[in-house]
Amino acid sequence: MTDRRQRHVNQALMRIPRRAESTDRYTLATTYVAAGSFSAMLNSEDHQILYGRRGTGKTHALLYLSDLVERTGDVPVYVDLRTIGSAGGLYADSTLTPSTRGTHLLVDTMEAIHEELLSVAMERDIADPDALLAAMDALVDASTAVEVVGEVEAETRSGEKESAGAAVELFASMKPGLRFSAGQRRTVRAESRLLRTGVERHHVLFGPLGRALRAVTKALRPSRLWLLLDEWSSLPLELQPLLADLLRRSVLPVPGVSVKIAAIERRSRFFLPSGGDYLGIEVGSDAASAVSLDDFMIFDHTQNRAQEFFGQLFYNHAGPKLATMVREPPVDATAFVDETFRRGAFGELVRAAEGVPRDAINIAALAAQHANAEPIGIAEVRNAAKDWFLRDKQNALTVNEPARRTLQLLVDEIVGVRRSRTFVLDQLDYAAYETIDELYDARLLHLLRRGIVDPHQPGRLYDGFAIDYGCYVSLLLVGDQTFRVRDRGNWISSPKGVPPDGFSLTRVVVDLPGLLGEPGRGPGPG
Repeated sequence: MTDRRQRHVNQALMRIPRRAESTDRYTLATTYVAAGSFSAMLNSEDHQILYGRRGTGKTHALLYLSDLVERTGDVPVYVDLRTIGSAGGLYADSTLTPSTRGTHLLVDTMEAIHEELLSVAMERDIADPDALLAAMDALVDASTAVEVVGEVEAETRSGEKESAGAAVELFASMKPGLRFSAGQRRTVRAESRLLRTGVERHHVLFGPLGRALRAVTKALRPSRLWLLLDEWSSLPLELQPLLADLLRRSVLPVPGVSVKIAAIERRSRFFLPSGGDYLGIEVGSDAASAVSLDDFMIFDHTQNRAQEFFGQLFYNHAGPKLATMVREPPVDATAFVDETFRRGAFGELVRAAEGVPRDAINIAALAAQHANAEPIGIAEVRNAAKDWFLRDKQNALTVNEPARRTLQLLVDEIVGVRRSRTFVLDQLDYAAYETIDELYDARLLHLLRRGIVDPHQPGRLYDGFAIDYGCYVSLLLVGDQTFRVRDRGNWISSPKGVPPDGFSLTRVVVDLPGLLGEPGRGPGPG
């Protein structure tokens, strides 16, 4: 291959868009790659919550679904919840009462849905457009009637206050004179104050909203309405159950509607107990299922499947760009990978991505920069992974010292002492530590296996994690033949390559409280 052609190949990698929302719908539809059976599950008519960390492809999946159902004649309504309301939405103003903020959030959301439906009415051939417009007018009226009401206890106190006093009285008569009198004057004072006890509870007044939505779906028949809500976790956590409750009471029961919500699992709150009832959506009951993109992107020991997925991902994104730059572009994903990467480099890139497409795209672009007019080798991948870790992932911990400290201790223990990249935590132990969730959300820890059972203690369940590639890639760059790890305080040489995987409960269980200097329940199996 000539230097000129290789340079074009690398440039095609560098030009892949980093975020789905910056790409047109047609490109998103043609570049989408489904992991396993995820696409079939997403395309079901069930109401679903789509979980996934940042960069796993939630937005791409929803926009792909939007294009797919539109081509089948249905009506998709895609709403990015980060953009609803004016100036960020009054619901984000913490100086307002929770009831006021909640009301603004619900009204802003319904307004965004109405605007999308209005575009449908104007741009598509509807069987009964007059009925749809009338239903949308009813939807506007119903939306303005939505209100969040907070319940508080009011207490009124009243009392009496007595005061002593004296008075001098001038009187006129046949015998003018003065009269002095002394006595008590009684003043009655009533006081009223608002007493808040416990947690303030809210309920939502929906009015005729459900009836208006039924009229909309009836006017759209035989087309189905797909409501796709993206970036759920961008909403204030305390207000999320209020919007979820609106969906449960006024949208989910409506025939002819499918609701899909994209959210980050540990930054979302769909359910909140409220007296004898509850506020929000009960996952598994009100919403049929919750699908985790993170679970679908766990390739673990099936590296061939991982390489097939990412090879197709890069070919779908970079192939069309490369076709405009060179003659006889690669005919498929295998040919593209063979032309772009040196032996072993693509497998290293897949490992470095840890199942996160956005990380894979960014690392590949940086590696292409390092390679310039040469095929991408292992050294370029490792240097790119190190750069990406320092630029993006490590920055997420700059203001979070507890999470940074936890990560440092884990890397020292797992990579340095145990010479591994995988480890196991007791579910009950790490549930008490918010730092583990924060490291997982920041893509610095990766959950590879859930619910590992100890046959000797069946009541204890463990989860298997992996340290992010970027945390130890610097060790892989030390020397030409080996990388160095720490063993009981000493630095020793180990064979070059990625530390091995494994979830043996007798070897890789970490006593997290003990590691963090707190009393724990012990490391589990001995």
